[in-house]
Amino acid sequence: MACISTPPKFTVSQITSKSPPLSPFLLHFNSKRSHFPRNPSFSSPSSSPIIKTIISCTHSYSSAAPTPPRRRPQYIPNHIPDPSYVRIFDTTLRDGEQSPGATLTSKEKLDIARQLSKLGVDIIEAGFPAASKDDFEAVKTIAKEVGNAIDGDGYVPVICGLSRCNEKDIRTAWEAVKYAKRPRIHTFIATSAIHMQYKLRKSKEEVLEIARNMVRFARSLGCDDVEFSPEDAGRSDREFLYQILGEVIKAGATTLNIPDTVGITLPSEFGQLIAEIKANTPGIENVIISTHCQNDLGLSTANTLAGAYAGARQLEVTINGIGERAGNASLEEVVMAIKCRGEHVLGGLYTGINPKRITMASKMVEEYTGLHLQPHKAIVGANAFAHESGIHQDGMLKHKGTYEIMSPEDIGLERSNNAGIVLGKLSGRHALKDRLKELGYELNDEQLGNIFWRFKAIAEQKKRVTDADLIALVSDEVFQPEIVWKLCDLQVTCGTLGLSTATVKLIDANGEEHTACSVGSGPVDAGYKAVDLIVKEPVELLEYSMNAVTEGIDAIATTRVVIRGENIHTTLALTGEPLIRSFSGSGAGMDIVVSSVKAYIGALNKMLAFKRRLPRVSVSTDMTPVSA
Repeated sequence: MACISTPPKFTVSQITSKSPPLSPFLLHFNSKRSHFPRNPSFSSPSSSPIIKTIISCTHSYSSAAPTPPRRRPQYIPNHIPDPSYVRIFDTTLRDGEQSPGATLTSKEKLDIARQLSKLGVDIIEAGFPAASKDDFEAVKTIAKEVGNAIDGDGYVPVICGLSRCNEKDIRTAWEAVKYAKRPRIHTFIATSAIHMQYKLRKSKEEVLEIARNMVRFARSLGCDDVEFSPEDAGRSDREFLYQILGEVIKAGATTLNIPDTVGITLPSEFGQLIAEIKANTPGIENVIISTHCQNDLGLSTANTLAGAYAGARQLEVTINGIGERAGNASLEEVVMAIKCRGEHVLGGLYTGINPKRITMASKMVEEYTGLHLQPHKAIVGANAFAHESGIHQDGMLKHKGTYEIMSPEDIGLERSNNAGIVLGKLSGRHALKDRLKELGYELNDEQLGNIFWRFKAIAEQKKRVTDADLIALVSDEVFQPEIVWKLCDLQVTCGTLGLSTATVKLIDANGEEHTACSVGSGPVDAGYKAVDLIVKEPVELLEYSMNAVTEGIDAIATTRVVIRGENIHTTLALTGEPLIRSFSGSGAGMDIVVSSVKAYIGALNKMLAFKRRLPRVSVSTDMTPVSA
């Protein structure tokens, strides 16, 4: 079922083609605003002789037939042939990984990049190559594999690498992304007064010269797709912003990204910022305007949509909205808002995203990063399509459109009570494969085989295996870090008659078995202590949580743990701030002790894989070491 809301209808008395689009956010908030662009063709909606609108808005919600998807236009770095098309730039692998506790291995980054390609994102910001040797190799691998996987329609994502405005960073970024069919360098420098004074300790003239020269240097390497970001644009002086953006356009920038770095702007302000940049920056017609909105005030999605309406045609987002501090604009929220409201309210905007891949991408990022979603998270939260109120349930039974503006099927989430196939102990491999494919999981033969035998074991104990059970099994089997240690066997004894004991058998990366026995205050504690005797890595358990996947005494349990090792410190490359790394792990099973131990081993594997890569030294011999 497609989005079913019929949007407000606007009657416009007069509008000229010369004026930039007037955001509905601006109409609502800015009737008394005194600061408008110096360009006389765009001024206050209440005073301009060019734009006078009489808006009548009537809401009516009824079922609407789905509109056929429009074709993704040809990719040209500084131009989009269809002015209604909006590019989606995903920075989950760069800004998203900067979330506290979100540490991704190279394998996980490649898996996520592949999923982003299936989702149909236009640009994948694969990382910050100069941050470390491992980051460089991860971006390079993604560029080679994902950046050359062209589908039948000719689609292949742009692979982008971030760099600071210096030659060492830019050269390293180019060396990582140049293997992609469509490589891009994204370079940035701060432009707000507070950043220039206290962080850069440079004047406007110095910043302007650096930006101009570094964009020109990036183009000189052979990169014809260069993005420039004036960091903290939301707090930057407007005249200086127009000036520096004009200069980098002359130097060869193809995309100008406007970041609300600290998440301080309101939708009216951010929409106005984009409109003013569009109206006052020389050469702006030769580049793409982009947005990058942080979520410190919970307004990142609203700001992003305001920017799109005002003329931005690239939107920077992350899966599940993860990122620095309170995170970024959420891909699923922005994409579905455009899908549901873009045709009428947002001036006909559309994207090339396949929304049926959203659930799979969301789940993968959630499992790999260990950042679990709040139940009421829009679009992908557990309660996003739950209806408990009697009034709501009555309306849903009569017509789903009464309380749902989109269906779970739109984002690749099947309603378990509507599934045509009921899986049980007699179900075969083919039925399981088909159901997993309907849920968005395309697994190779080895993965399917492993999940099938676990499925059969659970089906022997449960009358019916639900979609939630299957998703938990896939998460436990597929969304796991590279194996350093693997659980082979576990035996526990517990109760009121004596100390809890656990015997654990682990297999290392070479296939050798190791066994240990320990006592503890409970079966989980005993199991963890036995694992510690084998692994011999001192860690601190920061978080332990468990949830039942479904109702009933035979439910599968999912466990999540977060650990911190000793002396695993890194430095954020962007800020120079020290960072103590934490690592998460997850496990699933009908036995809560087994799922707990598997989660603990998963976190240890992630920590050990990360530890092997330390110290993290830059890849270029002429560069000073940079830590991630």
